[in-house]
Amino acid sequence: MEPGGEEVHVWQAGLEMSAGWLDELRATLSADELTRAAHFHFARDRARFVAAHGIVRDILGRYLEVAPARLEFSSNEYGKPALAGHFRDSLSFNLSHSGDLVVIAIARGREVGIDVELYAPDRADQAVAANYFSPAEVARLRAVPESLRARAFFNCWTRKEAYIKARGMGLSIPLDSFDVSLAPDEPAALLRTLASADAKAWQLRHLELGEKYIGALVASGAGWTFELRRWKGPANSRQP
Repeated sequence: MEPGGEEVHVWQAGLEMSAGWLDELRATLSADELTRAAHFHFARDRARFVAAHGIVRDILGRYLEVAPARLEFSSNEYGKPALAGHFRDSLSFNLSHSGDLVVIAIARGREVGIDVELYAPDRADQAVAANYFSPAEVARLRAVPESLRARAFFNCWTRKEAYIKARGMGLSIPLDSFDVSLAPDEPAALLRTLASADAKAWQLRHLELGEKYIGALVASGAGWTFELRRWKGPANSRQP
């Protein structure tokens, strides 16, 4: 089940679930995770946080053959999470959630970053693009037919987010300092970075997640493939 060095596993899961499953996942979270969940004002947001983080623990626990509650995590100065303690450096992972969907990338021996966004054409704001996309990306976005422009906007946004998450440096990497492809009819690609060699050190992939969502995956190195998998419930659940 564990990904090899040339493969990245991408898991997708819905965040709306039965109260029983949610209770099972909540029981695996750390005190810190429960405190963070409690900070959300709305019950749906609290439940989605619990579900997303519980699913990460459940999946990683299966790979590592350990009870999910035993896993320890740390984060770097920019907030990128990683396994800690006994399983430190055993697997790398990254997660993103939007709407009712969470996606989780898991790999061995390479860094990964992932992003998903609910496809909402009314949020494809040209002013946002002008403020956060590079000049080359803004020009390419304007050249895309209007009927495809919202999808191109979200292609660009998710690819940029996945890249900075893979690098683990957050917004210390300005979003307008590198270029990604965005047109719906062209392959996902990292086109330019501040260091020319860096564009070859990371590879970018588009994720097919249905009509409601747009996603992107970035991993270090070349020659890797990825496999989409669907989470179907907690490993030890007795529920259908």
